[in-house]
Parts: sequence; C-alpha cells; structure tokens
Amino acid sequence: MRWARHAVPAAVAALAALAARDLLQREHALKRNFPLLGRARYLLESLGPKLRQYIVAGNNEERPFTRDQRRWVYASAKRQNNYFGFGTDNDLEYTPGYPIIMHRTFGRAVPPSTPTIGHEVRLPSAKVLGAARRRTHAFRPESVVTISGMSFGSLSGSAVEALNRGAAIAGCLHNTGEGGLSPYHRHGGELILQLGTAYFGCRDDRGRFDLARLKDVVAGAPVRALEIKLSQGAKPSLGGLLPAAKVSAEIAATRGIPVGRDCVSPSRHAEFSDCDSLLDWVELLATETGLPVGVKSAVGDLGFWTELADLMRDTGRGVDFVTIDGGEGGTGAAPLIFTDSVSLPFQQGFARIYPIFAERDLHEQVVFIGSGKLGLPDNAVVAFALGCDMVAVGREAMLAIGCIQAQKCHTDTCPTGVATQNAWLTRGLDPASKSVRAAHYIKTLRRDLMKVAEACGVEHPGLIDTDAVEILGGRTTATPLREVYGYRPGWGLPSAADREAVVQLMSTEAPQGGSAPPSRTAQR
Repeated sequence: MRWARHAVPAAVAALAALAARDLLQREHALKRNFPLLGRARYLLESLGPKLRQYIVAGNNEERPFTRDQRRWVYASAKRQNNYFGFGTDNDLEYTPGYPIIMHRTFGRAVPPSTPTIGHEVRLPSAKVLGAARRRTHAFRPESVVTISGMSFGSLSGSAVEALNRGAAIAGCLHNTGEGGLSPYHRHGGELILQLGTAYFGCRDDRGRFDLARLKDVVAGAPVRALEIKLSQGAKPSLGGLLPAAKVSAEIAATRGIPVGRDCVSPSRHAEFSDCDSLLDWVELLATETGLPVGVKSAVGDLGFWTELADLMRDTGRGVDFVTIDGGEGGTGAAPLIFTDSVSLPFQQGFARIYPIFAERDLHEQVVFIGSGKLGLPDNAVVAFALGCDMVAVGREAMLAIGCIQAQKCHTDTCPTGVATQNAWLTRGLDPASKSVRAAHYIKTLRRDLMKVAEACGVEHPGLIDTDAVEILGGRTTATPLREVYGYRPGWGLPSAADREAVVQLMSTEAPQGGSAPPSRTAQR
C-alpha cells in the first residue's frame, strides 16, 4: 500500500492547487467565492439536461426565469452559441395567451444574409426624449434597451460597476435606482437618475428634498434624464427598509444618511400629493436642470392616470416619459402577497395606460418605457407592438453578470456577489470581465429585436404594430393583439415624422439583404 501513502498527499496537493486557481481566477464569481464547491454546481448544470429528462424539472418549468431563458441570457452574455436545437419545448397549441409573431413574405426591410450582420447594429429610440416639451437637453437615446433601476445597496458595488461599464460599452442608458448616484455609477455609462420617496443623494440633513444638491449631482455625472419613482412592480405603494447592518459608510455617503442606522424609504413622496402638484414638480425639475423628466409606476387604480393625462392635455405641463413596471417585476425583497398578487402584469397594465394617453392625443408626445421581464426578445417584441419605445432590463442584466437565480437577494447571502454587501462574496464578482458580458447580452438582445423587426418587414422594432402579433387562445383560435386589447388602428406606433426619421437612421445603420443579383429571367 505504499502507493496509497503517496497518492493521498498528491490528491490533496492537486485539490489545493485547484482551489488556489479558483480563488485567483476572475471569470466565475461562484468558483472564486466557493473554490472546488462551485465546480460541483457547474458539473451538475452540465448533467442537468440529461437528468431532467427523467427525474427533475423540464427546461420550461422553473420560475421566475426558466432554464431555457437563463441559458439564452448566459450564452448571449458569453457570446456563445445561443441557438436551440430540435424545436421548441413550449406547448404552443395548448397554451392560451401564447404570443405568435406574424412574419411577412414581402416587406420594406429585407434581412441581410450574412450571419454576423446586426451584432453591432445601432438601435436608437424612434422618439427623441424631451423633444415634445422642448427640454433644453432633449436627446435621442442611442439604445432602445436600457438597464433598469437597481440601487447600490440592493446590488453590490461590484455589480453596479459591472453594469455601468457594460452600459458604456453597449452604448445604453443605466438607471441608478432610488439609492442615489454612487461612485460605482461613474464608470462611463450614461445615467437616468431615479428620485424615490427618500430623495437619496439629493436631500438635506432632515431628509427633505434639496434642489441645490440635485443640481450638483447632475452637474457632476453624465445624467441624461430624471425619473420620479412612484412605485415598482413587486412593491407597489410600499416603502422600503435597508437594515442598519447593511448601511455601510459607502452607502451612507451615497444616500446622505447616517452610518449604521436603519434606512427607511417612505411609501409616499413629500414634494407632491396629487397629480397637479406632481406636474408642478416635474416642470420645476425640468426647468432647473434642463433634463427630460418622467415617472415610473406599476399599474393599479386607473384614476391617477386619467387625471394625469387630463391635466397634461389641458394645462400644457407634462412628463417626458412614462416607465410602466409590471407586477411580475423583481425586487430584492417584498411581502409574498405583493410579489404574487398586487399590481397588474406588464402587458395588461401597459395596455390600459397607453390608450389613456392615446385618446387624448398625447401618445406621440411621450416616450414609453416598459419593464418587467422584457429582457427576453419575445416579451420585448410584444411590448414594442403595444407602444413601448424602449425596454428596461433588470434581472436579465443580473443574470448576464453572474446571477444564478439562487433567490437569496433578501438575505445578503447572494453566492455570486450580485445582490449582497458581504465583502467576501462581492470580491468574487470582477467588474471588468462581467461588464463585457453585460454588454454582449444587451447587444444580442438588440440584434434579436432587429432580426424580428426585419422578419416583420420593418426597419426598427418600434415600427412593429399590433397586427404583427397574434395571441393564441388554444389549439384552434388566435386573436390579433390589437383586438385583444382594443387598440385603434395606428396605436402603438410613433408619429409619422418619428417613423420617417427612424427609417432614415436605420437605412444607414442596417444594410439591406439579398444573397445574389436577380437572374436574367427575373429581370425580364
């Protein structure tokens, strides 16, 4: 048994070397935080498809994101093959509510034949943000995909930095979330500054909104727009609490709060109490900063939206953009009843709000942003058809930088360092490498949106209309999206002028297809 005496130390040395390699590598946060043990996760993941056929869940069963959806995001982020073989896992004919995109045989746009075309295509918004109200710093967003509001505090500094660097690479906007503009937001990505009920980062010592501090923040960072957060999908009409243990010196400095004390976000704003005073505040912020100003909200009582739209029509005051968050949207922590049952899902919520603006001829003056699992191409296409001009991606962007859907966001024990303030866990997330993955994911989503638009015969996803999507009602019925939600002809599309402008933009960015010149026979 002499060989055994040598084999055991050799095995221990090999494992130690492997563990050391895991600790030093930067590609996988899970292996960096949990050397050797993290490898077991990837081994089981590779064996999963084979095992699941017999004893575990199918590819399309897990929630909130299925295995197929997560695999698409992971492969896109790593720029690996994100195609799927052998047909769909989804039971199309027997799934009421399933959306089907209606491609066109002949259309204005012809998809290019080269497989790599579209990877780096520019895909700007079809509308100019702030143009309708002549804001001083109105602009056309360079990307229809944005990174949704996720605060420093909910996410780690490393995660925020990775997302901001990724936004800079991909040329898209990055929403700060309500937790304030941190040092981790200052890595090149242009920002939407979100103002929540606690006015973090632009408040005085008593927690009151401070306009001078807001202007200082805007002047010192690449802030392109302001978003007033009224509510979000998973926590509509609720406040929030960051426990004292999580309020580090960095978070305290970013938010303008005391170190080591519970940080409370009220459930309501102090600067306004109704639609009239909300619009007064919107106009004040826009006048003082020159920036476009919008609101973000989940959808519940429609009376607020009707009153808001009436005042916009009658008084000339108004928001520049509206972000609608679906009830299926994510958050770090919320009561189960709110996560599951309060506020409408995105499609139903958005399809109730858009007509309120359209009936008052305001829909062409407002940029609509959708949020709530819209970082998947099929969901995003339906959102564009309903009238969204842009989509905001949250949890999908988290997946792109390493999230494994452990659902530990509320425990401060996220194993990949994305949603935690634990220093040991966050060290595993390398912002430099993960930022590239975030950018790859965003670019791939834009590419797929572009491919679908071309399949529908149009030059831009914002030009996909409600007749290009049908909703299955079971095995034998399907209804156009326009009829499902009672849209009138032309609803869901930008104005004629905006359509013409974006077609001109896209004609220079995306060359038309065609694999060969027509034959002599075809030319006759």
